[in-house]
Amino acid sequence: MTTKTKSLTLAEFLKVPETKPASEFIDGKIYQKSIPKGKHSTLQICLANTVNEVGFTEKIAYAFPELRCTFGGRSIVPDVAVFQWERIPFDADGEVANVFECSPDWTIEILSPDQSQTKVTDNILFCLRHQTRLGWLIDPDEKAVICFYPNQLPEIMRQPEDRLPVPDFLSLQLTVEQVFSWLKLGQLL
Repeated sequence: MTTKTKSLTLAEFLKVPETKPASEFIDGKIYQKSIPKGKHSTLQICLANTVNEVGFTEKIAYAFPELRCTFGGRSIVPDVAVFQWERIPFDADGEVANVFECSPDWTIEILSPDQSQTKVTDNILFCLRHQTRLGWLIDPDEKAVICFYPNQLPEIMRQPEDRLPVPDFLSLQLTVEQVFSWLKLGQLL
């Protein structure tokens, strides 16, 4: 993440045009996220698709990649933000709203080589302080997933057979091995 030093309000930030990659507003400053690399993008889409295969058809939950979430004085863009269906904001036409002014139920970040683990962890912890039930920090280089819970110590899952925790509203079972097997696209076909 890079930072722009000018301090401004959240309302001022929300009027600034979107950037690519996305920028986040944290403690009065703007931080631009890193450009996703191949491993990051692969894990992001596979994880969102896997959650949506389970959550969408039954209207239980939906995983949004790169969704701006504005709450608690911050505006962040988790790599994957999972919302329980009844918490997804819809507009007057019954379509998904453009503005999400709430924390996700499950926030997932995928560490890129040039990204600050501290800033990413800070966003996960911020979400947990604002009603998020679970946070994951996926580290493709270490082949590990750090799982964060409200009011508990995090767990590092790195053994292939380790079963990863998911929110209780989802009937989904994933292991560390399954998640990182998505990186071997040529072997999945």
